[in-house]
Amino acid sequence: MSLSTQRLQISLGARYMLFSALAFALMAAFVKLASNRGIPLLEILAARCLISLVISYIDVKRKRLSVWGNNRRLLLARGLVGTFALVCVYYAVTALPLAEATLLQYTHPAFTALLALLVLKEGIQRSTVICILMSVAGLFVMVEPGIFATRTVSLPIFPVGVALLGALGSSVAYVIVRRLSQSEDPSVIIFYFPLVALPLAVVLLGDDFVVPDTKSFLVLLAVGVCTQAGQMGLTHAMRHESAGKAAAYSYIQVIFAMLLGWVVFSEIPSLWTWIGGILIISGALINASRH
Repeated sequence: MSLSTQRLQISLGARYMLFSALAFALMAAFVKLASNRGIPLLEILAARCLISLVISYIDVKRKRLSVWGNNRRLLLARGLVGTFALVCVYYAVTALPLAEATLLQYTHPAFTALLALLVLKEGIQRSTVICILMSVAGLFVMVEPGIFATRTVSLPIFPVGVALLGALGSSVAYVIVRRLSQSEDPSVIIFYFPLVALPLAVVLLGDDFVVPDTKSFLVLLAVGVCTQAGQMGLTHAMRHESAGKAAAYSYIQVIFAMLLGWVVFSEIPSLWTWIGGILIISGALINASRH
């Protein structure tokens, strides 16, 4: 592979990841809007998966691929882990301000880099270690600002813990996608997630279903479309980058989330959120620039 071709692939991977980050930020905003309109969390998940399943199936058939893929066991595992992570992410978005929820979710590049080292045997560089340390420091400043100053409000522990579980689950899913990208078409990988998540969400939802009005229906539709777009961008990005570096690019979603939280929900991040976010994002940028 020539140097120019390698640079093209890295540039293409970055573009896919930035597109994915914007789509996921919009998805989070629509999830919060749907929750504010009284739609249960699992119903939001089910609606998102139904839309994604239809779009993914059409895409797979368009390419004349088998919907079942080659490594069915790993594809199923990706679906299960992704479902767990998404439930955690959706809960955090509804229970926390959008910017804070997104920052907590996007500690996942640190998790991904560690998992890539352990599972994919990808080397971990000094810049990645710096990224992990700065992510931890930023998380600490943001979640427990009272240690540094009085008259500050700490984030509620339970939603924070759920958000971090979502970040860990996302990291596991990313590493699985990285492994699957060696043998599976991106469309098949994307298809398996709603294939697994939809029946799980429907069963767990039970009798809590709420009939959405017209505006709520459109919001749920937007959740599905934005998530599908983000998933496609992410899956394609993972074909062009190492797992740790591709995930680092996604930190731009934090900026998108802060803007959406401010414009749509009138949420203004605190000084400590800004400081913590700067630490986390700076670590990600260092990690991305040294690979």
